[in-house]
Amino acid sequence: MKTMFSTKLVVWAFTGLFFLLYGIGVYWSSEPLSINIHAEVTQAAKAENVAPVVGYTTTTALIKVSEALLNKPGGYLSNDIIPPSLFLDNMPAWEFGVLEMVRDMALVMRKDFSRSQSQSLVNKHLQEAQPRFNIDSKNWAVPSAESEYSEAIKQLYAYRSALVSTNGNQKAQFYARADNLRAYIEEVQKRLGSYSHRLSMSVGREQVNTDLAGDKTAEQSSQGVSHLQLQTDWWKIDDVFYEARGATWALLQLLRAIEIDFNSVLENKNAKISLQQIIRELEASQESLWSPMVLNGSGFGLVANHSLVMANYISRANAALIDLNELLTKG
Repeated sequence: MKTMFSTKLVVWAFTGLFFLLYGIGVYWSSEPLSINIHAEVTQAAKAENVAPVVGYTTTTALIKVSEALLNKPGGYLSNDIIPPSLFLDNMPAWEFGVLEMVRDMALVMRKDFSRSQSQSLVNKHLQEAQPRFNIDSKNWAVPSAESEYSEAIKQLYAYRSALVSTNGNQKAQFYARADNLRAYIEEVQKRLGSYSHRLSMSVGREQVNTDLAGDKTAEQSSQGVSHLQLQTDWWKIDDVFYEARGATWALLQLLRAIEIDFNSVLENKNAKISLQQIIRELEASQESLWSPMVLNGSGFGLVANHSLVMANYISRANAALIDLNELLTKG
């Protein structure tokens, strides 16, 4: 009797622990809400008792997107090595997508937005911040990914303060120019093109090899085939989907800030409507996923294919980005 009671106790304990970890996992897998960039800028400027200048909004957006990685439910999960984080893969994939967009923006801010020309000095705060975002996202040893990202965010705060500082020793600039914005758009285009391609591979398809783009004089290091059979591994379909979802979430917040800081440039180039169309496409990519899992039906089958739907939104946004880049060049 005593043995039976002990067995039941152990079973109930494991059952309770399972449901507890499951509930925590579900809560930790919830995605952050969209950032109200106007409210965040107003609150930050009021706290610092300053008037926002050009670049203040974009820097604030980058700060808040970066902080979302660390402060969302469950915190940063990608490098956790204990349950339930150990068994979660969708949220770490989402985090990596966000991180990719953070890295792109930090790099462009360091190389372009904060510099007047190619021979100008790099901003010391951005020089400190940008490399710290490049640490391995799964690194848990010292220095951990979280600690490096936190230090990067501190440097972004310092850069933002320097933008509005009246102290001559803390000079910092943000140049909202068409050529600088094109540099960022070109980075984003490559990223979105990759996500669209990877998402489309969920159904598997034969593709013509376009690596050399039909250039007869072009060469590559190893012999390629004329046709490729591409398909995402079944176990990776949800990871690719959530990585793309995280990237589009982060890009949406950053482009809303870009619309504010580059307003004069966009209006002068008749490109504001194009940017707003990109934002609408990205907003559509953040609609709630009502299915308990990422479905992977065939192209015209009975079951939905969430990857293809996401690929559609990203492709439309990327096409609009190409148009926007054209307007900034010739508009």
